[in-house]
Amino acid sequence: MLVLLPLAGCTGTAGDAQEASGSSASVDSGAPPSDGAVVALQSAYENVISDVLPSVVEIRSSTGLGSGVVYDQQGDIVTNAHVVGSDQQFQVLTSGSATPLSATLVGVYQPNDIAVIKVSDGSGLHPATFADSSQAQVGEIVLAMGNPLGLSATVTNGIVSAIGRTVSEPVTQESPGAALPNTIQTSAAINPGNSGGALVDLEGRVVGIPTLAALAPTAEGGGAAPGIGFAIPSNDVKRIADQLVATGTVTSSGRAALNVRVTTVTDQSGQPQGVGVVDVAPGGAADQAGIQPGDVIVSLDGQQTPTVQALSALLAGLQVGKAVPVTVQRQGQEQKLQITLGELGG
Repeated sequence: MLVLLPLAGCTGTAGDAQEASGSSASVDSGAPPSDGAVVALQSAYENVISDVLPSVVEIRSSTGLGSGVVYDQQGDIVTNAHVVGSDQQFQVLTSGSATPLSATLVGVYQPNDIAVIKVSDGSGLHPATFADSSQAQVGEIVLAMGNPLGLSATVTNGIVSAIGRTVSEPVTQESPGAALPNTIQTSAAINPGNSGGALVDLEGRVVGIPTLAALAPTAEGGGAAPGIGFAIPSNDVKRIADQLVATGTVTSSGRAALNVRVTTVTDQSGQPQGVGVVDVAPGGAADQAGIQPGDVIVSLDGQQTPTVQALSALLAGLQVGKAVPVTVQRQGQEQKLQITLGELGG
């Protein structure tokens, strides 16, 4: 089992990958790359780094260091919610500069671990170009840019290892945790401090925002699992960041929800037994399905929901508007209901 570690300084279903086929008579897969191909690849790396690195910044908060990506020419910078924590004021260091810029919080959306901060004068900043992450392909070469372990302007390389992962971010002092849908798994080395930085393709476009690294459990409690990291896809980043920049809040998340307030219910031995419904939003999905305060949700869409975290991870992989079965315990009796999933608010 893997443990996930937020990448600030201070798990899921994989998508399908298609393997290209070709004529064995015309392709010699065992042939070494030509000198020209090596030179072209190295040149591509150098060009991407030169173009994109000025768009990646270091963010200093009261709890440590993280990274950010310049979002627009108005001084908005996108990063992870767990990088900003509960702070309202920040110091931002741009690439190649030793003089920090003051920044303030624009808005945070915890469910997707996205935040936007803003520097007062964005005239010297270089906005990044964001890709259409739905076009990301397994095997595609990517570079991770950020400030791991406080080493500014660090670049590592790898590939897109998988797409469509749903991963659960653990609760930390800086973050209440989140279930992140549709993440991009990458083999590019990412470490604490890379959070909020850029995962870019060889065209110099941001395909994702690195946010989590995996730890493999050991006898000592956990060790690095090299080459397993996760990034929030750029399409999700853009959808959330655009709303935060415009209003400071998110009203259209694209995330499925039951529209309830819940808590994990345990038995006398402390073992989780389901998700207790504390409150039901009037007119919301659960209300329309007949779910009531005091009900205990034990399954959704045929999957067990022993904890709030399990329910959140399951919802992260479902679509708004989908009709699914839900089973609840009500006064000792099992009730089977049908619910049309609502949308998670801000």
